[in-house]
Amino acid sequence: MELSVMAVVSAVLVFLVFVGRPLQCEQPAVVKVGAVFTFDSVIGRGAKIAMEMAVEDINSDPRILNGTQLRMVMEDPKCSAFMGSVQALQMIEKEVVAIVGPQSSAIACIISHIANGLHIPVISYAATNPTLSSLQFPYFLRTTATDSNQMAAVADIIDFYDWKEIIAVFVDNDYGRNGVTALGHELARKRATISYKLPLCPEYNISEISDVLNKSKALGPRVYVVHIDPDPSLKFFRIVKKLDMITSNYIWLTTDWLSSTLDSLPGDRDSLEILQGVVTLRPYIPNNPKKKAFMARWRNMQLKAKFTTYGLYAYDTMWLVARSIDRFLKENGGLTFSLNNKLQLGNLKVFDGGELLLKFITSSNFTGLTGKIQFDADRNRGGIDYEIINVVKGTYKVGYWSNETGLSIQSPKSLKGNKVRKLVPYEIPFRFEPFGDGLKNPNYDELVRLVADGVFDAAVGDIAITTNRIKLVDFTQPFWATGLVVVAPIVNSTSSGWVFVKPFTLEMWCSTAASFVIIAVVIWRLEHRVNDDFRGPPRRQLKTMFLFSFSTLFKANYENPISTLGRIVMVVWLFLLLVITSSYTASLSSILTVQQLSTGITGIDSLISSGLPVGYQEGSFAYSYLKNNLNIHASRLISLGSREEYESALRRGPKNGGVAAIVDETPYVELFLSTQTDFGILGLSFTRSAWGFAFRKDSPLAGDMSTAILKLTESGQLQKIKKKWFCKSGCSDERRRKPEPKQLNLSSFWALYSLCGTFALMAFFLFLIRAIRQYIRYKSRQMDPSSPTSSISSSILFSQAIHNFLKFIDEKEEAIKKMFAQPAIPPTQSLNSEVCHLTIVSACNEPHFW
Repeated sequence: MELSVMAVVSAVLVFLVFVGRPLQCEQPAVVKVGAVFTFDSVIGRGAKIAMEMAVEDINSDPRILNGTQLRMVMEDPKCSAFMGSVQALQMIEKEVVAIVGPQSSAIACIISHIANGLHIPVISYAATNPTLSSLQFPYFLRTTATDSNQMAAVADIIDFYDWKEIIAVFVDNDYGRNGVTALGHELARKRATISYKLPLCPEYNISEISDVLNKSKALGPRVYVVHIDPDPSLKFFRIVKKLDMITSNYIWLTTDWLSSTLDSLPGDRDSLEILQGVVTLRPYIPNNPKKKAFMARWRNMQLKAKFTTYGLYAYDTMWLVARSIDRFLKENGGLTFSLNNKLQLGNLKVFDGGELLLKFITSSNFTGLTGKIQFDADRNRGGIDYEIINVVKGTYKVGYWSNETGLSIQSPKSLKGNKVRKLVPYEIPFRFEPFGDGLKNPNYDELVRLVADGVFDAAVGDIAITTNRIKLVDFTQPFWATGLVVVAPIVNSTSSGWVFVKPFTLEMWCSTAASFVIIAVVIWRLEHRVNDDFRGPPRRQLKTMFLFSFSTLFKANYENPISTLGRIVMVVWLFLLLVITSSYTASLSSILTVQQLSTGITGIDSLISSGLPVGYQEGSFAYSYLKNNLNIHASRLISLGSREEYESALRRGPKNGGVAAIVDETPYVELFLSTQTDFGILGLSFTRSAWGFAFRKDSPLAGDMSTAILKLTESGQLQKIKKKWFCKSGCSDERRRKPEPKQLNLSSFWALYSLCGTFALMAFFLFLIRAIRQYIRYKSRQMDPSSPTSSISSSILFSQAIHNFLKFIDEKEEAIKKMFAQPAIPPTQSLNSEVCHLTIVSACNEPHFW
């Protein structure tokens, strides 16, 4: 029996192991990748060959996929979004793990909707619509740039020639409309605009083009930007040529659709004649060994299809998918698909590993034929630059554009070491001339005056923008925000054995102690008649009363209040304790971690009133500001010329010929603190200023340099420079001295104490009133109307009454209630009555606290 049970358990365990590990399945012999693109198209012809070459290379490389064969399943939608969606569904039924393409933005949008539901990554090498975002389509990626990128290049070209109005001709679909919208945004940043938009139907014909272009002749601008689909027959520009619009009176710019078209054409003279003077963009792919080998291989194959740039992107995309699948198989071991009953899509299955495969794709980082392949936060590929092509009896590269370098006649690769000049759209011949003797800090006011007098064309450096200086020269946009701060020695506070009393003032401690005593008395009085825990010998009652009160601080009471009034008082008291203990803990933590100054200076105000010597940087405007604006006597101001002098003066201190603190601009202080840990900034900056470059009045360079500085700021380069050079030991903001925490006093909690005291007193008075009423009722039942009037004095009677009342309220509540429940007893029998006997016995057997 035991053996059969063990066998069953073992079988179940084995089953659970295999069921619980569905991902640890056998590595497949074949993995399928879909490819949706139009075979017979400008981009498709070259992409098809490139992807087939990639699959061949992948399957012949033993370092990838570990013996699994990659199979490409191709479908041709023939430029139809409907056919593309149908073919995508058919392809997914064949259990592809990813879809490469499509080249059309419209088809990519529809397929991405399907991919979202079935967890199939879609990677396009040609869809450039900027609205294909990662938020709406989390499974969509692209290895090419978005139209937002190349529209920024077009806008820079337009801005370089100072054209302010253009006409946009575009195909009226998502690709065209969204591309032109992106162009409008980029032009707005250059203070230019699209004056007229001329849409064309996706299936435009000659008559439509002629009609649109003829109407545009009556419009003002003569600069055209054309954003349409690749045009293998150059139908559009043939009409332009026929209408006599390829002349010096018109400017024609196109996006990269024309360069793709030119790559696919045989290069005959007639085609080039049509395009005379047209400027277009082409993705820039720097030469590298992999690219050269691929081009040689393409030529040796003697293919009918001409090589295109997008063929390289297609090749890299297939390798991207293969490398990601390889990582997936190494971690998972196999592929699984499952039916999703919620989707109700028949035999269509969800790729269980789609999310993980997507993660591997988005985290890829390798160098392919087209350069480095890496995705940003929006799952777009960064670092794609453009060549600027001018067609003049041939195609000529006239320049380059990069998102980092802007326009340039040099390639982006060669400009990597020349970036603060590349932001200005023209060459600036310059010569640096040092100012000063190199031994001490120069006078910056004198430097600015020399620029104003024409001795220098400009002055660059740490020149503060002040009111007096801005009257003489034009400053650029500030490249560094500054302000005067106070820096002084800081030391960690040493905790004494009595540091725990620092959070509260003496008044606060006394009030808190008094509150514990009051609460102890009130609770004891309210509970004494009803709660046995608060009764007993006097010594026991004293211990119970105070231990109960102080133990509420730790919520560890053995005794629990029974009376309603006692519970109400306890609720209010515990709320007060919660606030007090939380405030005490926070204040003590601050005291234990705060940094304290050896000089007692907390900021500029205490520095002014201290009368101690103050250091400043030689040549800085800080001297005049401290003397004239803050009225610090000149005898207190000590000139310092180097970081070594800063450190020496601060370490010596005011008693040994040094200074109590130094006042200087923030960047200098940050540079000083980058190598120091014993000093820190006190408080916040007490002035607001900035540094800029100085140019002569009305110099055009001031505006262009300001634009370049803004680009550096927007790209985050300035912040990187700051962190690299000024924050080696932590930025000064991280080491600012925190203000000394203040002690908590009674004024901060008077409302809580008043609330608690009010409830305690009200509860006590209610108890007292009730007890008096009970005592009067008791005495009225015991009174003998026939007894003669006593001759005892009133003072003795009063003291007896008080004594009797105290004895009465010392009785248990049960005994009093029982007495009132009995019928009234004649006065002659009152001393022998059962109730009276009960009262006397109780009074005799239990010692009274009063």
